Amino acid sequence: MIKFFKKYHKWLGIVLTLFILLFALSGIVLNHRGLFSPFDVSRNILPREYSYKNWNNAAVKSTEKISNDSILIYGNIGVWLTDSRFRTFTDFNKGFPKGIDNRKIERLLFTENNSLFAATLFGLYRYNFKEKLWQYIQLPTHEKRMVDLVEKQDTLFVLSRSFLLKTVDGENFTVKTLPQPENYDNKIGLFKTLWVIHSGEIYGLAGILLVDTIGLVFIFLSITGLVFFINRLRMKSFRRKGRRTHWLQRINSWNLRWHNKIGWTTVLLLIITTGTGMFLRPPLLVAIASTQVSKIPFTELDSPNPWFDKLRRIRFDEEKQRIMLATLDGVFYSDDNFTSKLKKYRIQPPASVMGVNVFKKTVRGTYLVGSFEGLFEWHPEKGIIIDYIKKVPYHTPEVAGPPIGEFLITGMSTDFNNQEVYFGFDKGARTIYRGQSFPPMPASVLEHSPLSLWNLALEIHTARLYKIIFGNYYILFIPLAGFIILFIQVSGFVVWYKRYR
Repeated sequence: MIKFFKKYHKWLGIVLTLFILLFALSGIVLNHRGLFSPFDVSRNILPREYSYKNWNNAAVKSTEKISNDSILIYGNIGVWLTDSRFRTFTDFNKGFPKGIDNRKIERLLFTENNSLFAATLFGLYRYNFKEKLWQYIQLPTHEKRMVDLVEKQDTLFVLSRSFLLKTVDGENFTVKTLPQPENYDNKIGLFKTLWVIHSGEIYGLAGILLVDTIGLVFIFLSITGLVFFINRLRMKSFRRKGRRTHWLQRINSWNLRWHNKIGWTTVLLLIITTGTGMFLRPPLLVAIASTQVSKIPFTELDSPNPWFDKLRRIRFDEEKQRIMLATLDGVFYSDDNFTSKLKKYRIQPPASVMGVNVFKKTVRGTYLVGSFEGLFEWHPEKGIIIDYIKKVPYHTPEVAGPPIGEFLITGMSTDFNNQEVYFGFDKGARTIYRGQSFPPMPASVLEHSPLSLWNLALEIHTARLYKIIFGNYYILFIPLAGFIILFIQVSGFVVWYKRYR
């Protein structure tokens, strides 16, 4: 049995060394998005699917009209000024810090008093029309990521992932923790729990640094294991030629000693990191996507805020004088300006595990709800849901399938020749009624829209980049690699324990 574990610990470790190194390095980058936000990678050196084509890859969230012939189109490309026919494009990103991540826009809002605000990945900005640049607004919250904006009469509401902020003058903001929903059970999604354990966020900065250290351990174990293997081959070659190998033996003795010592002392943390990561991607994600669990006490998850990291979109229904919130737990509403518990609609629109990207009221009094599940027309009062692209009634599947639908909706606009245009992550811009085609991406936008280093790390860490190697089977790489890495960790510990203990 020991020979079996030793043999496959060695050979499986050698085969996966490069992938383990990439997992570890990319994980460290993912844990520090702000630190790496100034760094970008040209899309021209990446596989074809990472190039923008027809406004795909979440290039666009939506558009905002600021005059009859001035429209702002925004999203992962930043902000660009165009005309009513989308023929000319002018860079509208002056004032944002360096790096494409710093100009990723979730929402633009042109208010009744002609002020322009931007909710971005790293904070709230206001446009100074006189100086023609964006200016950062310091908000009274440590949370930077703003996800939506809405105007209710003379009040501007700013939604972060956990809090609601509001202002009347556009300068002085107050923070409100929203009341809990009706029938609140103080539970959280298992997906979110495994996510924060895997990243270390469950214990704040200390936890993130601990997981960074585990990433460095993965790197150390991979390199020392590889050096040990190569030196063993070199020693055999040297002996055949009659050359001395004592210096190689000293190196290998050091490698093996510290490989074992670091390995066995951290094996439990290595197993936890590997095991949690396996369930954050399909197909294992399907098994946990809808599971709710109790919050782990004394962690970041154990927050008194029932909406911690759950808020995604906010809308104000003028007809009903009702504020609506799209969250990871569904769509809720308040008829009394958040003075009582939030109510959840009985019939919910389909939404992906990552949340809603489109939440828009139509002239028919219904709402368009778009996510990686698709685009749906939802009548909250009647409980009617229509697949807006296929124009057929939606029926909830009896058996849960993949956590994504046929249409991966990232944004929507109604400002192009009065047509409804939706933006899919894979297929890009499409008009609902097959009218005039949406204009192609101009060279000026393409040249100034690289991929952030953080997003490249995400593609590596989630194995999506390996599609160029494994084709559509890349989706199986995370669970298979995870099981193999778990075997490497357990077998290494068993060999060490039997031999040295």
